[in-house]
Amino acid sequence: MTGNDAVLALMVATALGFDFTNGFHDTGNAMATSIVTGALPPRVAVAVSAVLNLVGAFLSTAVAATIANGLVATGEVTLTVVCAGLTGSILWNLATWYLGIPSSSSHALIGGVIGATVAAAGFSAVKWQGLVSKVIVPAALSPFIAGVVAATGTVLVYRFTRGVPEGPRGRGFRYGQVGSASMVSLAHGTNDAQKTMGVITLALIANGSLPPGSKAPDWVILSCALAIALGTYIGGWRVIRALGKGLVEIEPPQGMAAESASAAVILSSTDFGYSLSTTHVATGSILGSGVGRSGARVRWQLARRMVAAWLLTLPAAALVGAVAYWIANGIGGTAGVVVIFVALIVASTALFVASRYPAVTAENVNAAWTGTVVPEPARADDEVSP
Repeated sequence: MTGNDAVLALMVATALGFDFTNGFHDTGNAMATSIVTGALPPRVAVAVSAVLNLVGAFLSTAVAATIANGLVATGEVTLTVVCAGLTGSILWNLATWYLGIPSSSSHALIGGVIGATVAAAGFSAVKWQGLVSKVIVPAALSPFIAGVVAATGTVLVYRFTRGVPEGPRGRGFRYGQVGSASMVSLAHGTNDAQKTMGVITLALIANGSLPPGSKAPDWVILSCALAIALGTYIGGWRVIRALGKGLVEIEPPQGMAAESASAAVILSSTDFGYSLSTTHVATGSILGSGVGRSGARVRWQLARRMVAAWLLTLPAAALVGAVAYWIANGIGGTAGVVVIFVALIVASTALFVASRYPAVTAENVNAAWTGTVVPEPARADDEVSP
């Protein structure tokens, strides 16, 4: 294996690692409300979401094309740049998952790649118009659009069903949630899996393995689909808990309205090739469902914390991506990429180990919210577990 082949292999492994973190980080976008209302048991919910993410990944490649060709000048991108950018995005994903903050995996990826590209080739290598029109504007508008749609839907479902007894109404909407949550998972696959496909395609173009402007090869589509599905099945319980239990007290009609709004917005953006943050959409929908139900409790302090993380995601991931590039480039060659790859593995392992003491699991994800992502019962269980 030549040095270039070794770097390409490490880059593909890192990209699939990001796709895996994207899966478990964003599981809550589709399934948090269904889990918290009891529409689906936690393990069943993540399994259904994983299968539908896998299917959705094959339905569209418009977003992959945006990532591969619409954000940075491909002629300025090297394999080292891509590896460094992925390092920034993965570390931000894992840090926010550990804290239970549903930040945007999409923006982490884009920020990391842009930061590494700027460090390598300067600001002129970024297609700023594409970044603004395809990423920043949709990021700013999508939570509000999803929130308005969800709030309107919540008002309507409560109004149309106000004469239905609470028991039958709750059961009916739980059944409906199975369908609406499935649509969000399918939509997530059509949007988020495409981003890693775009990054790998960008790297293949940079390596000369594909001509500029190429679409994602079949093996790239398949491997990315499998990686995001596996990550989804693992279940990002910390983020699921924050979205489902921490943000709004959710009833089944709200859950169905929020999920339906999320699916509609995500699928619409995918059709236009917008690299949308499904996290922004899902959070906006959940908040909208809280606003739309009279008497619902919305924890705006937690919402403000999430918004602060959204604002930091692009620049923070870009900074880590730039630093990773400077380190790799300073060392040089394959050795530089190996060093940042090993550093990424060490940092990822440390965050995972820290998350186990105490752990949020399928068994305690629905415990009463106590102001923190870690439930009190889980803390007590951890003390007596072997």
